[in-house]
Amino acid sequence: MEANTHGTGRLPAAFLTPGSSSFIDFLAEHSPALLPGRRSLPGAPAVIEAPHGTTIVSASFDGGVVLAGDRRATMGNVIAQRDIEKVFPADEYSAVGIAGTAGLAVEMVRLFQLELEHYEKIEGAQLSLEGKANRLSTMIRSNLGMAMQGLAVVPLFAGYDLDLGRGRIFTYDVTGGRSEERGFAATGSGSVFARGALKKLYREGLTAEQASTLVVQALYDAADDDSATGGPDMARRIFPIVAVVSEDGFRRLPEDEVSEIARSVTARRLEQPDGPQAPLL
Repeated sequence: MEANTHGTGRLPAAFLTPGSSSFIDFLAEHSPALLPGRRSLPGAPAVIEAPHGTTIVSASFDGGVVLAGDRRATMGNVIAQRDIEKVFPADEYSAVGIAGTAGLAVEMVRLFQLELEHYEKIEGAQLSLEGKANRLSTMIRSNLGMAMQGLAVVPLFAGYDLDLGRGRIFTYDVTGGRSEERGFAATGSGSVFARGALKKLYREGLTAEQASTLVVQALYDAADDDSATGGPDMARRIFPIVAVVSEDGFRRLPEDEVSEIARSVTARRLEQPDGPQAPLL
């Protein structure tokens, strides 16, 4: 499937052969070695030290969904990277956040982006949000062999459903099992603490601005109790990545906007270290 760099410059025959609208199927037929799931694995379980991304959170609002991630990657008990990006656009109306082995996760996101783009070019229409969630589930399942070696990837997928006119959130397990969440979701090492904050603060009828503040509050709580999750770093000006997906499409909030939310949250924590309190009844 390699390009002919010494000939006439024409595309290889593989690119001109009619086939499936799935880019993954295309690779499986013409160059299967490029697929993550086709890599050879060691014969016995091996301990591999690789950077891991941690906490991803999401919350829906009236008109869409917000997806956010902290910026820390860890390798054992060491901070491997302080400014890793974990939230990416999947296409115009969806986004994916990564938790797990960072290198494999980023590779999976890129392949997922190509899968959706390839489908749209072949079929002349976008895949439904339900279809996108199913495609991602298949990709995660193909990585099960690597997950058994400790190199798991567990993303969080969210997007705006053009048919239903609302935001939707999907979570996964390492086998590719898919669940649709109502209102909010979290994944990664700090997800237990982030989910507790989301459960406490989430309510129906949020605006996009309120939902953005909510996810930053949840990431702050996760960082407060989980050493692998990084909170807002004021000294280095490293703040969470926050993306909003609505009927207008995917939009990553500018750093100035996120930093203002983070500074407001941090300032309030000086008065209430445990964060805002939900009503008892």
